[in-house]
Amino acid sequence: MSGERLREENEGRDARVETEGGRRDTREETEDERADRKWQDLVQEIRVTQMGVQILFGFLLTVVFTPIFQRLGQADKSIYIVTVILGSLATGALVAPVSLHRILSGRRVKPQTVMWASRLTFVGLMLLLATLTGALFLILRTATHNAVVPYLVAGVLAWYLLCWFVLPLWARTRYTANDSADDA
Repeated sequence: MSGERLREENEGRDARVETEGGRRDTREETEDERADRKWQDLVQEIRVTQMGVQILFGFLLTVVFTPIFQRLGQADKSIYIVTVILGSLATGALVAPVSLHRILSGRRVKPQTVMWASRLTFVGLMLLLATLTGALFLILRTATHNAVVPYLVAGVLAWYLLCWFVLPLWARTRYTANDSADDA
């Protein structure tokens, strides 16, 4: 293969080789190939969260039609309303990448689509975190009427934060070198 032809085939490819921390990345891909890979990764992540948030939201929507809801105090009804709104917002943010992709498909803006879909997914996760916290708080308040409920919910919230953000951020700083910001 001639040097000129090889140069043309590799033009526009990212050939990073990093050895800090024992990490070696020899993936060679164009910007479009990287966007396709990132999109596939993101779609898999969204599938998991969409199902969970939609089931939770559906459950929350039915609570208002139960007899026990009518007996709730105003504070609990307010917690419920805020939680339902958060669940609705989470559902919107986690379904939005599908709409974004559908509207922008074929427009040759996949890297930007991946970036915005990733941001929407992160917002959706934050809203899901708030929804889960609100739902747990309401359920435990209703079930136990115990002063310990806020501490239990705070403990579960801390667990979510640890699993969803602290551990991934720790792994990111521990096992990756100073990667560029394009790793959405």
